[in-house]
Amino acid sequence: MTHDIDFTGVFPAMCTPFGDDERIDFETLQADAQRLEAAGVDGLVPVGSTGESATLTHDEHVQVVEAVIEAVEDVPVIAGSGSNNTREALELSERAADAGADGLLLISPYYNKPEQRGLLEHYRTIADAVDLPQIVYNVPSRTGQTIEPDTVVSLAEHPNVAGYKAAEGDMWAIGEIVERTVEEDFSVLSGDDAVTLPLLSMGGAGTISVVANVEPERTCAMVGAALEGDYDRARKLHHELGPLMRQLFVETNPIPVKEAMEIRGYGPARLRSPLSRLAEDHREELEAILADLESEPVAVADAEGGE
Repeated sequence: MTHDIDFTGVFPAMCTPFGDDERIDFETLQADAQRLEAAGVDGLVPVGSTGESATLTHDEHVQVVEAVIEAVEDVPVIAGSGSNNTREALELSERAADAGADGLLLISPYYNKPEQRGLLEHYRTIADAVDLPQIVYNVPSRTGQTIEPDTVVSLAEHPNVAGYKAAEGDMWAIGEIVERTVEEDFSVLSGDDAVTLPLLSMGGAGTISVVANVEPERTCAMVGAALEGDYDRARKLHHELGPLMRQLFVETNPIPVKEAMEIRGYGPARLRSPLSRLAEDHREELEAILADLESEPVAVADAEGGE
């Protein structure tokens, strides 16, 4: 297929808000989607790792995707639908497609550590069956296995495999993937906020971002500046975001970002067990960082490329 989505820019990996009873707070979820769309993001990614997909039922996965689609007007919704069970990933992907998702984000199978040939078969099975653009997601720190560049390049040849989310921290490997897929209709996206700017400098297309949940305007301004070749401005914005990027990963994601969302008034910090609330000393540091950012909002000229 020709990909209907331009996987360029900023795609926040959304949080899933929970009420006191740990049920999904759909009203807050939809308000958050609308806030992010109004801030200028290029798409939304619900029910990924940041959305606590591991503790959502399959029905809840679909309900979150449907709610986000219903809330927004003009941005694509990329549904997390991966699993370490190919049949389960296929079912989630088919249900997300039926719900109206514009694309899919598929984490590589975790815990069971397939060989590269197993990864190829897993992704091709879903790409053959579901006619939506799909992003292959490599995050060895969570899965215990990396997707090798040769595997990514082979998958990029499939018409439904539209992109790659890079969270392996290996800039050599990421650079090789960008280089070897440059002629394909294929986007390499950062899956680690700290390496978004260097990835863009190598030809990456954008980011599926955690920090963009909290600072969407500044993240969009940084990515937009880099894509326009204005690396002086992009570096300035990257450095402004640096302390927050680091603080959002002092504990397991999404623990810190949910705390940041609560501090900013965007949603509750509540998580489903076994995740726990952010440690108090880390919260104090996070509050100070957020206050510093609020004291220096992104200038309109910055956001539009005028400075």
